[in-house]
Amino acid sequence: MRLNHYLFALLFLTLAACKQKPAFSGYSIQKSIVADSAIVSTAHPLASEVGLQVLKDGGNAIDAAVAVQLALAVVYPVAGNIGGGGFLVYRSGDGQDVAALDFREKAPAKAHRDMYLDAEGNVIEGKSIEGHLAAGVPGSVEGCWQMYQKYSQLKDWKRLVQPAIDLAEKGFRITESEANGLNEYKRGFIKNNTKACVFVKKDTSEIWKTGELLVQTELAETLKRIRDQGRDGFYRGKTADLVAAEMQRGGGWITAQDMTDYHAVWRKPMLGKYRGYDLISMPPPSSGGIALFQLLGMVEHHSFAKSGFHSPAHIHLFTEAERRVYADRAKHLGDADFYSVPVASLVDSQYIQQRFANFDPNKATPSSGIEGGEFTGKESKQTTHYSIVDAEGNAVAITTTLNAGYGALTVVGGAGFLLNNEMDDFSAKPGVPNLYGAIGGDANAIVPGKRPLSSMTPTIVTKDGKLFMVVGTPGGTTIITSVFQVITNVIDFDMDMTAATHAKRFHSQWLPDELYLEKGATNEATRKKLQSMGHKVVEWSGIGQVESILVRKDGKLEGAADIRAKDDAVMGY
Repeated sequence: MRLNHYLFALLFLTLAACKQKPAFSGYSIQKSIVADSAIVSTAHPLASEVGLQVLKDGGNAIDAAVAVQLALAVVYPVAGNIGGGGFLVYRSGDGQDVAALDFREKAPAKAHRDMYLDAEGNVIEGKSIEGHLAAGVPGSVEGCWQMYQKYSQLKDWKRLVQPAIDLAEKGFRITESEANGLNEYKRGFIKNNTKACVFVKKDTSEIWKTGELLVQTELAETLKRIRDQGRDGFYRGKTADLVAAEMQRGGGWITAQDMTDYHAVWRKPMLGKYRGYDLISMPPPSSGGIALFQLLGMVEHHSFAKSGFHSPAHIHLFTEAERRVYADRAKHLGDADFYSVPVASLVDSQYIQQRFANFDPNKATPSSGIEGGEFTGKESKQTTHYSIVDAEGNAVAITTTLNAGYGALTVVGGAGFLLNNEMDDFSAKPGVPNLYGAIGGDANAIVPGKRPLSSMTPTIVTKDGKLFMVVGTPGGTTIITSVFQVITNVIDFDMDMTAATHAKRFHSQWLPDELYLEKGATNEATRKKLQSMGHKVVEWSGIGQVESILVRKDGKLEGAADIRAKDDAVMGY
Protein backbone atom coordinates (compact mmCIF):
# COMPACT_ATOMS: atom_id res chain seq x y z
CA MET A 1 0.00 0.00 0.00
CA ARG A 2 2.82 2.35 0.92
CA LEU A 3 4.51 1.46 -2.36
CA ASN A 4 1.39 2.47 -4.32
CA HIS A 5 1.27 5.79 -2.49
CA TYR A 6 4.93 6.32 -3.31
CA LEU A 7 4.40 5.53 -7.01
CA PHE A 8 1.37 7.83 -7.17
CA ALA A 9 3.31 10.69 -5.59
CA LEU A 10 6.20 10.11 -7.95
CA LEU A 11 3.82 10.12 -10.96
CA PHE A 12 2.19 13.35 -9.72
CA LEU A 13 5.54 15.12 -9.33
CA THR A 14 6.63 13.95 -12.77
CA LEU A 15 3.47 15.26 -14.42
CA ALA A 16 3.75 18.57 -12.55
CA ALA A 17 7.32 18.97 -13.69
CA CYS A 18 6.30 18.33 -17.30
CA LYS A 19 3.78 21.16 -17.16
CA GLN A 20 6.39 23.67 -15.92
CA LYS A 21 8.46 25.60 -18.43
CA PRO A 22 12.06 24.45 -18.46
CA ALA A 23 14.47 26.69 -16.59
CA PHE A 24 16.48 29.14 -18.71
CA SER A 25 19.83 27.52 -19.35
CA GLY A 26 21.36 30.43 -21.22
CA TYR A 27 22.13 30.99 -24.87
CA SER A 28 24.46 28.97 -27.03
CA ILE A 29 27.54 31.18 -27.23
CA GLN A 30 30.61 30.62 -29.36
CA LYS A 31 33.72 32.68 -28.74
CA SER A 32 35.64 31.43 -31.77
CA ILE A 33 34.63 29.88 -35.09
CA VAL A 34 36.02 29.15 -38.53
CA ALA A 35 33.57 29.62 -41.40
CA ASP A 36 33.66 29.21 -45.16
CA SER A 37 31.53 32.17 -46.24
CA ALA A 38 30.38 34.72 -43.67
CA ILE A 39 30.74 35.76 -40.02
CA VAL A 40 28.90 38.03 -37.61
CA SER A 41 30.49 38.93 -34.26
CA THR A 42 28.46 41.05 -31.82
CA ALA A 43 27.89 41.70 -28.13
CA HIS A 44 24.83 39.42 -27.83
CA PRO A 45 23.96 35.98 -29.26
CA LEU A 46 20.46 37.06 -30.32
CA ALA A 47 21.88 40.00 -32.28
CA SER A 48 24.47 37.74 -33.91
CA GLU A 49 21.69 35.31 -34.81
CA VAL A 50 19.62 38.11 -36.37
CA GLY A 51 22.57 39.27 -38.47
CA LEU A 52 23.49 35.79 -39.60
CA GLN A 53 19.93 35.06 -40.72
CA VAL A 54 19.89 38.24 -42.81
CA LEU A 55 23.06 37.04 -44.55
CA LYS A 56 21.55 33.61 -45.16
CA ASP A 57 18.43 35.28 -46.60
CA GLY A 58 20.51 37.03 -49.24
CA GLY A 59 21.38 40.25 -47.50
CA ASN A 60 24.87 41.71 -47.55
CA ALA A 61 27.05 42.92 -44.69
CA ILE A 62 25.27 46.29 -44.59
CA ASP A 63 21.83 44.66 -44.41
CA ALA A 64 23.06 42.50 -41.55
CA ALA A 65 24.56 45.55 -39.82
CA VAL A 66 21.24 47.43 -39.87
CA ALA A 67 19.39 44.46 -38.40
CA VAL A 68 22.11 43.91 -35.78
CA GLN A 69 22.13 47.55 -34.68
CA LEU A 70 18.39 47.60 -34.11
CA ALA A 71 18.39 44.20 -32.40
CA LEU A 72 21.15 45.31 -30.03
CA ALA A 73 18.97 48.29 -29.06
CA VAL A 74 16.54 45.72 -27.65
CA VAL A 75 18.67 42.90 -26.25
CA TYR A 76 21.74 44.86 -25.15
CA PRO A 77 20.35 48.04 -23.56
CA VAL A 78 23.55 48.79 -21.65
CA ALA A 79 25.18 49.93 -24.93
CA GLY A 80 23.15 48.82 -27.95
CA ASN A 81 20.95 51.68 -28.93
CA ILE A 82 18.74 53.85 -31.10
CA GLY A 83 19.29 56.74 -28.68
CA GLY A 84 23.04 57.02 -29.23
CA GLY A 85 25.35 57.17 -32.22
CA GLY A 86 28.48 55.77 -33.78
CA PHE A 87 30.72 55.18 -36.77
CA LEU A 88 30.82 52.79 -39.73
CA VAL A 89 33.86 51.76 -41.75
CA TYR A 90 33.00 49.82 -44.92
CA ARG A 91 34.95 48.02 -47.64
CA SER A 92 33.37 46.33 -50.66
CA GLY A 93 34.40 42.80 -51.48
CA ASP A 94 36.31 43.88 -54.58
CA GLY A 95 38.07 46.67 -52.70
CA GLN A 96 36.82 49.32 -55.13
CA ASP A 97 34.68 51.12 -52.55
CA VAL A 98 35.72 52.17 -49.06
CA ALA A 99 33.58 54.49 -46.96
CA ALA A 100 33.15 55.96 -43.50
CA LEU A 101 29.82 57.04 -42.06
CA ASP A 102 29.68 59.44 -39.13
CA PHE A 103 26.43 59.11 -37.21
CA ARG A 104 27.86 60.53 -33.99
CA GLU A 105 25.49 62.45 -31.71
CA LYS A 106 25.29 66.26 -31.91
CA ALA A 107 25.01 69.00 -29.31
CA PRO A 108 21.50 70.49 -29.32
CA ALA A 109 20.92 74.03 -30.60
CA LYS A 110 20.63 75.42 -27.06
CA ALA A 111 23.99 73.97 -25.97
CA HIS A 112 26.88 76.30 -25.18
CA ARG A 113 30.50 76.12 -24.10
CA ASP A 114 29.92 76.69 -20.37
CA MET A 115 26.70 74.72 -19.90
CA TYR A 116 28.22 72.42 -17.28
CA LEU A 117 30.02 75.11 -15.24
CA ASP A 118 28.90 76.86 -12.06
CA ALA A 119 29.06 80.60 -11.39
CA GLU A 120 32.74 80.30 -10.44
CA GLY A 121 33.58 78.48 -13.68
CA ASN A 122 34.00 75.05 -12.11
CA VAL A 123 32.59 71.86 -13.64
CA ILE A 124 29.40 70.76 -11.88
CA GLU A 125 29.99 67.12 -10.99
CA GLY A 126 27.65 64.67 -12.70
CA LYS A 127 25.74 67.24 -14.75
CA SER A 128 27.15 65.95 -18.06
CA ILE A 129 26.87 62.30 -17.05
CA GLU A 130 23.33 61.58 -15.79
CA GLY A 131 19.93 62.89 -16.76
CA HIS A 132 18.37 64.83 -19.60
CA LEU A 133 20.99 67.55 -19.98
CA ALA A 134 23.71 64.95 -20.63
CA ALA A 135 22.13 63.79 -23.89
CA GLY A 136 23.15 64.73 -27.40
CA VAL A 137 20.86 64.43 -30.43
CA PRO A 138 20.94 60.70 -31.33
CA GLY A 139 22.29 59.47 -34.66
CA SER A 140 21.97 55.67 -34.73
CA VAL A 141 18.69 55.46 -36.65
CA GLU A 142 19.92 57.97 -39.24
CA GLY A 143 23.12 55.94 -39.52
CA CYS A 144 21.16 52.77 -40.24
CA TRP A 145 19.00 54.60 -42.79
CA GLN A 146 21.96 56.12 -44.61
CA MET A 147 23.95 52.89 -44.88
CA TYR A 148 20.81 51.05 -46.01
CA GLN A 149 20.04 53.64 -48.69
CA LYS A 150 23.55 53.50 -50.11
CA TYR A 151 24.55 49.85 -49.87
CA SER A 152 21.60 47.53 -49.14
CA GLN A 153 21.33 44.45 -51.29
CA LEU A 154 17.97 43.25 -49.97
CA LYS A 155 16.27 46.62 -50.48
CA ASP A 156 13.72 45.58 -47.87
CA TRP A 157 13.87 47.98 -44.92
CA LYS A 158 10.92 46.43 -43.12
CA ARG A 159 12.57 43.00 -43.21
CA LEU A 160 15.63 44.43 -41.43
CA VAL A 161 13.67 46.22 -38.69
CA GLN A 162 11.17 43.45 -37.93
CA PRO A 163 13.47 41.16 -35.89
CA ALA A 164 14.07 43.95 -33.38
CA ILE A 165 10.33 44.59 -33.15
CA ASP A 166 9.70 40.92 -32.44
CA LEU A 167 12.35 40.84 -29.72
CA ALA A 168 10.92 43.94 -28.05
CA GLU A 169 7.26 42.97 -28.36
CA LYS A 170 7.51 39.29 -27.46
CA GLY A 171 10.38 39.76 -25.05
CA PHE A 172 13.59 37.84 -24.58
CA ARG A 173 15.25 36.02 -21.68
CA ILE A 174 17.89 38.17 -19.99
CA THR A 175 21.30 36.75 -19.22
CA GLU A 176 23.10 36.88 -15.90
CA SER A 177 25.15 39.87 -17.09
CA GLU A 178 22.02 41.75 -18.13
CA ALA A 179 20.25 41.01 -14.85
CA ASN A 180 23.27 42.20 -12.88
CA GLY A 181 23.49 45.39 -14.93
CA LEU A 182 19.83 46.30 -14.51
CA ASN A 183 20.04 45.67 -10.77
CA GLU A 184 23.25 47.66 -10.40
CA TYR A 185 21.80 50.74 -12.11
CA LYS A 186 18.33 50.58 -10.55
CA ARG A 187 18.83 53.65 -8.34
CA GLY A 188 20.10 55.63 -11.32
CA PHE A 189 17.06 54.67 -13.37
CA ILE A 190 14.70 55.72 -10.57
CA LYS A 191 16.53 59.02 -10.08
CA ASN A 192 16.76 60.05 -13.74
CA ASN A 193 13.35 59.15 -15.17
CA THR A 194 10.18 61.23 -15.17
CA LYS A 195 7.93 58.26 -15.92
CA ALA A 196 7.89 54.57 -15.01
CA CYS A 197 10.88 52.87 -16.57
CA VAL A 198 10.70 49.39 -18.10
CA PHE A 199 14.11 48.56 -16.62
CA VAL A 200 12.80 48.93 -13.06
CA LYS A 201 10.13 46.55 -11.78
CA LYS A 202 6.80 47.94 -10.59
CA ASP A 203 7.72 46.77 -7.11
CA THR A 204 11.02 48.58 -6.91
CA SER A 205 12.21 46.29 -4.13
CA GLU A 206 12.27 43.36 -6.57
CA ILE A 207 15.40 42.53 -8.54
CA TRP A 208 15.90 41.06 -11.97
CA LYS A 209 16.89 37.41 -12.20
CA THR A 210 18.66 35.47 -14.90
CA GLY A 211 16.21 34.07 -17.46
CA GLU A 212 13.38 36.51 -16.77
CA LEU A 213 11.46 37.80 -19.77
CA LEU A 214 12.09 41.46 -20.63
CA VAL A 215 9.25 42.90 -22.72
CA GLN A 216 9.63 46.43 -24.11
CA THR A 217 6.24 47.43 -25.53
CA GLU A 218 6.94 51.15 -25.94
CA LEU A 219 10.24 50.44 -27.71
CA ALA A 220 8.41 48.02 -30.03
CA GLU A 221 6.01 50.81 -31.03
CA THR A 222 8.91 53.17 -31.70
CA LEU A 223 10.56 50.52 -33.86
CA LYS A 224 7.30 50.03 -35.76
CA ARG A 225 7.28 53.72 -36.65
CA ILE A 226 10.87 53.35 -37.88
CA ARG A 227 9.86 50.26 -39.86
CA ASP A 228 6.91 51.98 -41.52
CA GLN A 229 8.29 55.49 -42.04
CA GLY A 230 12.05 55.00 -42.24
CA ARG A 231 14.23 57.67 -40.64
CA ASP A 232 11.24 60.05 -40.43
CA GLY A 233 9.58 57.58 -38.09
CA PHE A 234 12.23 58.57 -35.55
CA TYR A 235 13.30 62.13 -36.36
CA ARG A 236 9.84 63.55 -37.11
CA GLY A 237 6.33 63.05 -35.84
CA LYS A 238 5.39 61.17 -32.70
CA THR A 239 8.84 59.93 -31.65
CA ALA A 240 10.46 63.36 -32.04
CA ASP A 241 7.56 64.87 -30.09
CA LEU A 242 8.02 62.30 -27.31
CA VAL A 243 11.71 63.19 -27.08
CA ALA A 244 10.87 66.89 -26.85
CA ALA A 245 8.22 66.25 -24.19
CA GLU A 246 10.67 64.16 -22.18
CA MET A 247 13.21 66.97 -22.34
CA GLN A 248 10.65 69.51 -21.11
CA ARG A 249 9.74 67.29 -18.15
CA GLY A 250 13.36 66.65 -17.22
CA GLY A 251 15.05 69.94 -17.99
CA GLY A 252 16.91 68.78 -21.10
CA TRP A 253 17.59 70.84 -24.21
CA ILE A 254 16.88 68.59 -27.21
CA THR A 255 13.90 69.85 -29.20
CA ALA A 256 11.78 68.34 -31.97
CA GLN A 257 13.61 70.70 -34.33
CA ASP A 258 16.97 69.30 -33.19
CA MET A 259 15.70 65.85 -34.11
CA THR A 260 14.49 67.01 -37.54
CA ASP A 261 17.77 68.77 -38.25
CA TYR A 262 20.00 65.77 -37.47
CA HIS A 263 21.87 64.18 -40.38
CA ALA A 264 24.67 61.63 -40.58
CA VAL A 265 27.71 62.49 -42.71
CA TRP A 266 29.65 60.34 -45.17
CA ARG A 267 33.33 61.10 -44.64
CA LYS A 268 36.56 60.15 -46.36
CA PRO A 269 38.03 57.28 -44.33
CA MET A 270 41.51 57.42 -42.84
CA LEU A 271 43.95 55.30 -44.89
CA GLY A 272 47.25 54.14 -43.43
CA LYS A 273 50.00 51.54 -43.77
CA TYR A 274 51.87 49.27 -41.38
CA ARG A 275 54.51 46.69 -42.30
CA GLY A 276 53.04 46.15 -45.78
CA TYR A 277 49.42 46.08 -44.63
CA ASP A 278 46.82 48.73 -45.53
CA LEU A 279 44.41 50.04 -42.93
CA ILE A 280 41.04 51.78 -43.22
CA SER A 281 39.78 53.57 -40.12
CA MET A 282 37.63 56.45 -38.90
CA PRO A 283 38.48 60.15 -39.31
CA PRO A 284 37.45 62.98 -36.91
CA PRO A 285 35.33 63.47 -34.92
CA SER A 286 36.73 60.08 -34.00
CA SER A 287 40.29 60.27 -32.73
CA GLY A 288 40.60 56.54 -33.43
CA GLY A 289 42.05 56.49 -36.94
CA ILE A 290 44.61 59.24 -36.36
CA ALA A 291 45.72 57.86 -32.99
CA LEU A 292 45.96 54.29 -34.31
CA PHE A 293 48.11 55.35 -37.26
CA GLN A 294 50.35 57.43 -34.99
CA LEU A 295 50.85 54.49 -32.63
CA LEU A 296 51.67 52.10 -35.45
CA GLY A 297 54.03 54.65 -36.98
CA MET A 298 55.91 55.13 -33.72
CA VAL A 299 56.54 51.42 -33.10
CA GLU A 300 57.01 50.25 -36.71
CA HIS A 301 60.76 50.82 -36.72
CA HIS A 302 61.28 48.85 -33.51
CA SER A 303 61.73 45.05 -33.43
CA PHE A 304 59.67 44.62 -30.27
CA ALA A 305 58.49 41.10 -31.15
CA LYS A 306 62.05 39.81 -30.63
CA SER A 307 61.91 40.79 -26.97
CA GLY A 308 58.83 38.61 -26.43
CA PHE A 309 55.11 39.17 -25.99
CA HIS A 310 54.38 41.39 -22.96
CA SER A 311 58.06 41.64 -22.14
CA PRO A 312 59.13 44.83 -20.33
CA ALA A 313 60.57 46.14 -23.61
CA HIS A 314 57.29 45.50 -25.49
CA ILE A 315 55.05 47.13 -22.88
CA HIS A 316 57.46 50.05 -22.29
CA LEU A 317 57.69 50.85 -26.01
CA PHE A 318 53.92 50.82 -26.49
CA THR A 319 53.30 52.87 -23.34
CA GLU A 320 55.74 55.57 -24.38
CA ALA A 321 54.07 55.80 -27.78
CA GLU A 322 50.65 56.04 -26.14
CA ARG A 323 51.75 58.94 -23.90
CA ARG A 324 52.63 61.05 -26.90
CA VAL A 325 49.61 60.11 -28.98
CA TYR A 326 47.10 60.88 -26.21
CA ALA A 327 48.80 64.22 -25.58
CA ASP A 328 48.24 65.05 -29.26
CA ARG A 329 44.64 63.84 -28.97
CA ALA A 330 43.96 66.24 -26.11
CA LYS A 331 45.44 69.24 -27.90
CA HIS A 332 44.52 68.84 -31.54
CA LEU A 333 41.44 66.64 -32.05
CA GLY A 334 37.79 67.61 -32.35
CA ASP A 335 34.93 67.79 -34.86
CA ALA A 336 36.56 68.80 -38.16
CA ASP A 337 33.30 70.50 -39.21
CA PHE A 338 33.91 73.09 -36.47
CA TYR A 339 37.65 73.02 -35.88
CA SER A 340 40.57 72.83 -38.28
CA VAL A 341 42.04 69.46 -37.31
CA PRO A 342 45.61 69.12 -38.68
CA VAL A 343 45.04 65.56 -39.89
CA ALA A 344 47.81 65.44 -42.50
CA SER A 345 50.37 66.83 -40.05
CA LEU A 346 49.45 64.40 -37.27
CA VAL A 347 49.90 61.31 -39.45
CA ASP A 348 52.93 62.59 -41.37
CA SER A 349 55.76 60.07 -40.97
CA GLN A 350 58.37 62.73 -40.24
CA TYR A 351 56.19 64.30 -37.54
CA ILE A 352 55.53 60.90 -35.98
CA GLN A 353 59.24 60.08 -35.82
CA GLN A 354 60.03 63.52 -34.43
CA ARG A 355 57.41 62.99 -31.69
CA PHE A 356 59.12 59.73 -30.74
CA ALA A 357 62.71 60.93 -31.11
CA ASN A 358 63.19 61.36 -27.35
CA PHE A 359 62.06 57.79 -26.59
CA ASP A 360 64.36 56.19 -24.00
CA PRO A 361 64.27 52.37 -24.17
CA ASN A 362 65.35 52.17 -20.53
CA LYS A 363 63.30 54.85 -18.82
CA ALA A 364 59.72 56.12 -18.74
CA THR A 365 59.07 59.71 -19.75
CA PRO A 366 56.92 61.50 -17.13
CA SER A 367 53.65 62.63 -18.70
CA SER A 368 54.20 66.02 -17.05
CA GLY A 369 57.07 66.47 -19.49
CA ILE A 370 54.99 65.71 -22.59
CA GLU A 371 52.70 68.18 -24.31
CA GLY A 372 50.78 68.02 -27.58
CA GLY A 373 53.14 68.29 -30.53
CA GLU A 374 53.85 71.40 -32.58
CA PHE A 375 54.03 71.45 -36.37
CA THR A 376 56.56 73.08 -38.65
CA GLY A 377 53.66 73.88 -40.98
CA LYS A 378 49.93 74.25 -40.55
CA GLU A 379 44.73 67.28 -34.72
CA SER A 380 32.04 53.23 -22.35
CA LYS A 381 33.07 52.49 -21.57
CA GLN A 382 29.71 51.18 -22.50
CA THR A 383 30.05 51.18 -26.20
CA THR A 384 29.50 48.19 -28.46
CA HIS A 385 31.22 47.03 -31.61
CA TYR A 386 30.27 44.49 -34.25
CA SER A 387 32.23 43.11 -37.18
CA ILE A 388 30.61 41.47 -40.21
CA VAL A 389 31.94 39.87 -43.41
CA ASP A 390 29.48 38.49 -45.96
CA ALA A 391 29.87 35.81 -48.64
CA GLU A 392 30.96 38.39 -51.23
CA GLY A 393 33.74 39.67 -48.98
CA ASN A 394 32.01 42.95 -48.14
CA ALA A 395 33.15 44.00 -44.68
CA VAL A 396 31.79 46.37 -42.05
CA ALA A 397 33.27 47.50 -38.76
CA ILE A 398 30.74 49.46 -36.69
CA THR A 399 31.14 50.92 -33.23
CA THR A 400 28.17 52.59 -31.53
CA THR A 401 27.63 53.91 -28.05
CA LEU A 402 25.47 55.46 -25.37
CA ASN A 403 28.77 56.43 -23.67
CA ALA A 404 28.39 55.25 -20.05
CA GLY A 405 26.47 52.15 -19.03
CA TYR A 406 22.81 52.71 -20.06
CA GLY A 407 23.81 56.22 -21.20
CA ALA A 408 22.13 59.04 -19.29
CA LEU A 409 19.99 56.46 -17.39
CA THR A 410 17.01 58.25 -18.91
CA VAL A 411 14.32 56.52 -20.97
CA VAL A 412 12.16 58.60 -23.30
CA GLY A 413 8.67 58.33 -21.84
CA GLY A 414 6.27 56.67 -24.28
CA ALA A 415 9.09 55.76 -26.68
CA GLY A 416 10.96 53.22 -24.56
CA PHE A 417 14.57 53.91 -25.57
CA LEU A 418 17.52 55.13 -23.55
CA LEU A 419 19.19 58.47 -24.17
CA ASN A 420 22.96 58.78 -24.46
CA ASN A 421 25.20 60.87 -22.20
CA GLU A 422 27.61 61.78 -24.99
CA MET A 423 27.76 65.45 -24.02
CA ASP A 424 30.35 64.30 -21.48
CA ASP A 425 32.68 63.52 -24.39
CA PHE A 426 33.03 67.25 -25.04
CA SER A 427 35.53 69.24 -23.00
CA ALA A 428 33.26 70.71 -20.33
CA LYS A 429 36.30 72.82 -19.43
CA PRO A 430 39.75 72.66 -21.06
CA GLY A 431 42.12 70.53 -18.99
CA VAL A 432 39.39 68.89 -16.88
CA PRO A 433 39.06 65.10 -17.44
CA ASN A 434 35.81 63.51 -18.55
CA LEU A 435 34.22 60.27 -17.35
CA TYR A 436 37.12 58.23 -18.79
CA GLY A 437 39.89 60.50 -17.59
CA ALA A 438 40.45 61.94 -21.07
CA ILE A 439 41.70 65.52 -21.22
CA GLY A 440 40.45 67.89 -23.89
CA GLY A 441 40.93 71.45 -25.01
CA ASP A 442 39.41 74.14 -27.18
CA ALA A 443 39.31 71.80 -30.18
CA ASN A 444 36.63 69.79 -28.39
CA ALA A 445 34.70 72.61 -26.73
CA ILE A 446 30.87 72.51 -26.80
CA VAL A 447 29.24 74.26 -29.77
CA PRO A 448 25.61 73.88 -30.96
CA GLY A 449 25.38 71.22 -33.68
CA LYS A 450 28.91 69.98 -33.03
CA ARG A 451 29.83 66.33 -32.55
CA PRO A 452 31.95 65.40 -29.51
CA LEU A 453 35.36 63.78 -29.90
CA SER A 454 35.35 59.99 -29.74
CA SER A 455 37.84 57.16 -29.26
CA MET A 456 35.86 54.69 -31.38
CA THR A 457 38.19 52.93 -33.81
CA PRO A 458 36.33 50.61 -36.22
CA THR A 459 39.09 49.36 -38.51
CA ILE A 460 39.52 47.16 -41.59
CA VAL A 461 42.94 45.80 -42.59
CA THR A 462 43.88 44.53 -46.05
CA LYS A 463 46.95 42.83 -47.52
CA ASP A 464 47.90 42.94 -51.20
CA GLY A 465 44.47 44.31 -52.10
CA LYS A 466 42.58 41.56 -50.27
CA LEU A 467 40.59 41.67 -47.04
CA PHE A 468 42.68 40.60 -44.04
CA MET A 469 41.04 41.72 -40.79
CA VAL A 470 38.00 43.49 -39.34
CA VAL A 471 38.34 44.72 -35.76
CA GLY A 472 36.90 47.07 -33.18
CA THR A 473 35.88 47.29 -29.53
CA PRO A 474 34.10 49.31 -26.86
CA GLY A 475 36.06 50.66 -23.91
CA GLY A 476 36.20 54.45 -23.84
CA THR A 477 39.76 55.69 -24.23
CA THR A 478 41.03 52.09 -24.13
CA ILE A 479 39.42 51.44 -27.52
CA ILE A 480 42.39 52.80 -29.46
CA THR A 481 45.02 50.85 -27.55
CA SER A 482 42.97 47.63 -27.66
CA VAL A 483 42.65 47.78 -31.46
CA PHE A 484 46.34 48.69 -31.68
CA GLN A 485 47.34 45.63 -29.67
CA VAL A 486 45.05 43.19 -31.48
CA ILE A 487 46.47 44.29 -34.85
CA THR A 488 50.07 43.97 -33.68
CA ASN A 489 49.29 40.66 -31.96
CA VAL A 490 48.40 39.23 -35.38
CA ILE A 491 50.97 40.99 -37.57
CA ASP A 492 53.99 41.09 -35.24
CA PHE A 493 53.41 38.16 -32.88
CA ASP A 494 51.84 35.88 -35.51
CA MET A 495 48.77 35.06 -33.41
CA ASP A 496 45.56 33.72 -34.87
CA MET A 497 42.43 35.85 -34.45
CA THR A 498 41.20 34.05 -31.37
CA ALA A 499 44.50 34.29 -29.51
CA ALA A 500 44.99 37.93 -30.55
CA THR A 501 41.50 38.86 -29.33
CA HIS A 502 41.60 36.96 -26.07
CA ALA A 503 45.18 37.89 -25.08
CA LYS A 504 45.59 40.10 -22.02
CA ARG A 505 45.96 43.82 -22.70
CA PHE A 506 47.44 46.97 -21.19
CA HIS A 507 46.71 50.67 -21.56
CA SER A 508 48.16 54.13 -20.95
CA GLN A 509 46.75 57.49 -22.05
CA TRP A 510 49.16 60.30 -21.03
CA LEU A 511 46.99 61.52 -18.15
CA PRO A 512 46.61 60.16 -15.58
CA ASP A 513 50.29 59.15 -15.65
CA GLU A 514 49.61 55.46 -15.08
CA LEU A 515 50.12 52.14 -16.85
CA TYR A 516 47.11 49.84 -16.58
CA LEU A 517 47.75 46.10 -16.82
CA GLU A 518 44.98 43.53 -17.03
CA LYS A 519 45.10 41.03 -14.22
CA GLY A 520 47.38 38.21 -15.36
CA ALA A 521 48.89 40.20 -18.24
CA THR A 522 52.42 39.93 -16.84
CA ASN A 523 54.39 38.17 -14.17
CA GLU A 524 55.73 39.83 -11.03
CA ALA A 525 59.24 40.20 -12.46
CA THR A 526 57.92 42.16 -15.45
CA ARG A 527 55.85 44.44 -13.24
CA LYS A 528 58.84 45.18 -11.04
CA LYS A 529 61.00 45.89 -14.07
CA LEU A 530 58.41 48.32 -15.45
CA GLN A 531 58.22 50.05 -12.08
CA SER A 532 61.99 50.36 -11.94
CA MET A 533 61.85 52.05 -15.35
CA GLY A 534 59.54 54.70 -13.89
CA HIS A 535 56.07 53.38 -14.72
CA LYS A 536 53.28 53.61 -12.18
CA VAL A 537 51.61 50.23 -12.63
CA VAL A 538 47.92 49.80 -11.83
CA GLU A 539 46.06 46.49 -12.21
CA TRP A 540 42.72 46.44 -14.06
CA SER A 541 40.17 43.63 -14.23
CA GLY A 542 39.49 43.94 -17.98
CA ILE A 543 40.21 46.14 -20.99
CA GLY A 544 37.94 46.18 -24.04
CA GLN A 545 35.52 43.70 -25.65
CA VAL A 546 36.94 43.09 -29.11
CA GLU A 547 34.83 41.64 -31.95
CA SER A 548 37.09 40.54 -34.79
CA ILE A 549 37.34 38.61 -38.05
CA LEU A 550 40.46 37.37 -39.85
CA VAL A 551 40.83 35.95 -43.35
CA ARG A 552 43.16 33.00 -42.91
CA LYS A 553 45.80 31.86 -45.38
CA ASP A 554 43.49 29.03 -46.53
CA GLY A 555 40.77 31.58 -47.38
CA LYS A 556 38.48 30.62 -44.51
CA LEU A 557 37.19 33.21 -42.05
CA GLU A 558 38.10 33.07 -38.38
CA GLY A 559 35.83 35.03 -36.07
CA ALA A 560 36.38 35.81 -32.40
CA ALA A 561 34.15 37.28 -29.71
CA ASP A 562 35.89 38.57 -26.62
CA ILE A 563 35.99 36.27 -23.61
CA ARG A 564 35.94 39.33 -21.33
CA ALA A 565 32.17 39.56 -21.82
CA LYS A 566 30.03 36.48 -21.19
CA ASP A 567 27.40 37.36 -23.79
CA ASP A 568 29.56 38.32 -26.81
CA ALA A 569 28.97 35.75 -29.54
CA VAL A 570 30.30 34.98 -33.01
CA MET A 571 28.33 33.04 -35.64
CA GLY A 572 28.92 32.12 -39.26
CA TYR A 573 28.36 29.66 -42.06
